[in-house]
Amino acid sequence: MKIAGREVFPIGLGTWNMGEKADNFDQEVEAIRVGLDNGVQVIDTAEMYGNGNSERLVGHAIEPFERESLFLVSKVLPNNASKKQIPISLDNSLKRMKTEYLDLYLLHWKGSVPMEETIEAMEQAKMQGKIKSWGVSNFDVNDMTKFLKLSDGHHCATNQVRYNLGDRGIDYDLVPMMKENSIPLMAYAPVARGDRLGADLTKQKVLLDISKKYNADVFQILLAWCIRNGQTIAIPQSSNNKHVINNVKATEIKLTEEDLVKIDSIYPEPSASKPLALW
Repeated sequence: MKIAGREVFPIGLGTWNMGEKADNFDQEVEAIRVGLDNGVQVIDTAEMYGNGNSERLVGHAIEPFERESLFLVSKVLPNNASKKQIPISLDNSLKRMKTEYLDLYLLHWKGSVPMEETIEAMEQAKMQGKIKSWGVSNFDVNDMTKFLKLSDGHHCATNQVRYNLGDRGIDYDLVPMMKENSIPLMAYAPVARGDRLGADLTKQKVLLDISKKYNADVFQILLAWCIRNGQTIAIPQSSNNKHVINNVKATEIKLTEEDLVKIDSIYPEPSASKPLALW
């Protein structure tokens, strides 16, 4: 899987809700390290998560690892996405993560700061060597279309959005549009937050049958489905070591055309444009 010109492992680590409770700190650090020990490179965080505590957690967790082997992603809040504020937010994120640069820096969602200004600030940070690449998050197809027409908009390295089998509305227009522009997708909530988003994926007979076929669990099938096209990085969040390892092993499952047809029969491709699923 290639992003920002670099080959990375297609399953990463999400960190939303991590770093917020001191009692869970050691367990969460261990879960991140277990992921990295098992081949994960991409770690996704944001200045918003735990008011910076998620970034601090990541900074502590990555201490024993070679920085060059990692692909660190953080996100700037829309209110901070100006020429004046991005340098401040970025420096704070770098300090919390104890690193000299980010591999990818994302605008968390669209705000009131003009996109041209955000792009200019991102390009400046790139020239200074503080970020290797930049992108966006929670942009729908209209947002992306407008964005790519702006000066240097084509430098956008990814769009991170919610995407899982129960939330596949973007397959209608956003995914094809990003593919056409060679922009990989970063999928958050790829296992529907442990199937808490209401689609009852873990009870679906077709998915249970397919998981049995591969001696896997349904969550592994959901991840294998999510990364099936080789142009998606999935960033499931877990503080459970066993779940983290299972998530990594999902990359070993190659769903067949027959599997995908069966899945589509229950969770069909969208036939019309849908609003972007958020959070």
